[in-house]
Amino acid sequence: GTANNAVRRRTPRRLLHRLRWPLGAVALLAVSALLVVWARVRPGYDPYGWLVWGHLTLHGALNTDGAPSWKPLPFLFTLPYALTGRDAVYLWMTTAFAISLSGMVFAGRVAFWLVRAPEGRRYAGYAAAVAAAVAVAGIADYPHSILTAESDTMIVALCLAAVDCILCRRYRWALWLWCLAAMGRPEVWALLGAYAVWAWWRVPAMRWQLVVAVLLVPLLWFGIPALTSKSPFSAANLAENSPRALHGNKITGTASRFLALNSVSIKIAALVAVVLAALRRDSGTLILAAGVVLWVVVEIAFALHGWSAVPRYIYEAGAGVCVLAGVCVGRVILEVRHAVGGLRWRASPQLAGLAALIILAAFALSLAPVARSRIIFEKHDLRGERTRASLIERLEHAVDHLGSDRILACGQPAIGIGWQSALAWDLGTNVGSLFFNPNSELVHKHPIVAMHPRPYGWQFVPGDTTDADQAGRCRSLRYKT
Repeated sequence: GTANNAVRRRTPRRLLHRLRWPLGAVALLAVSALLVVWARVRPGYDPYGWLVWGHLTLHGALNTDGAPSWKPLPFLFTLPYALTGRDAVYLWMTTAFAISLSGMVFAGRVAFWLVRAPEGRRYAGYAAAVAAAVAVAGIADYPHSILTAESDTMIVALCLAAVDCILCRRYRWALWLWCLAAMGRPEVWALLGAYAVWAWWRVPAMRWQLVVAVLLVPLLWFGIPALTSKSPFSAANLAENSPRALHGNKITGTASRFLALNSVSIKIAALVAVVLAALRRDSGTLILAAGVVLWVVVEIAFALHGWSAVPRYIYEAGAGVCVLAGVCVGRVILEVRHAVGGLRWRASPQLAGLAALIILAAFALSLAPVARSRIIFEKHDLRGERTRASLIERLEHAVDHLGSDRILACGQPAIGIGWQSALAWDLGTNVGSLFFNPNSELVHKHPIVAMHPRPYGWQFVPGDTTDADQAGRCRSLRYKT
């Protein structure tokens, strides 16, 4: 009877252990859906453009000539989501939130595996995991990118998940995670290529998958624009001459943007982890550090080419620094006793524990001012995003009230560039078709519908036209909330 009871108790545990990944994914999706409801924000400029891609593809009208620059990763989601109509916005936000939040989970897992804490001292690995996850959340502007449903934080999660799979010897999973990440940022191509070379040599059974993955990435990056724009390289052309590009030294400018992502304490901890890894010949930690350096080098090369190298394109390298800082925390907990003993003191467990606690407390206190300032900033940013979301909702209501066909028939919508992708989603048209240049309008006049945001709504003003019939039809477009 006792044995049967023990078996019954173990069975649910085994079942939960087997289902831990599906259950974790469902829990993460539920948390993300609640976060979407609580935050009351809307996607940023680029995500609205990605939603437009999905909608236009269903209508056979996809055009990738205009902004945002083409990338396959979000299209893999926004195309099927377009079947749900306007609910695609919430589906995309929930997906982006869930994948982005999983990045903190995978950062913790990678730090845990790299510490390699012995069985009786697993707490060092757990401490490393918590430190890495919290550090990732503290990357400059990282919460903002999550709340605006950008893809950059998703790519961080995919890269960290790929590293996690490599450490767990799930090499096929790692390949397809690298492949997905490479569909979101071209910087990943270097990492995917390096992994493909290694896997070709070490895991021969994967070779056919490697060929498929390596061919699939350029096919989706360049094949779809070849069919839907003027050039297969339209994304690269659009990304050039960005107003956010560096105007000084590209090398030092990119390096400065990278260094600004993490606080000084995080960077010092990461450097200590690399030094300790070199002394211990810890290849896993050193390879991670090399990956961080490779990412920054690739970004510098892109900046020299003329692309913008904005900070969110370097989040992946910043997340790698966070994982290294977490590894440092774990190593301090494990190694302090040996360090104390090396000073010829009597290294009791209590003394070693106290020394580790003092070091970690000093590390945590050093992060407090940065954490406080970033929390204050994110609170202000959230208020601003909620105000923007309110205006986007009112813009949607205005378009519904007036009718998208009537608006487009009366002239070119003249709206600020920051609102163009949201308006394109409301109108069901391409983002590029809404580009409005006031200077060009002075030379080549044509009918417009001016749209101005107000503190609590919008004002639509149809422009003057010499066509009396059109003027009569469009006069009713005067709208104010």
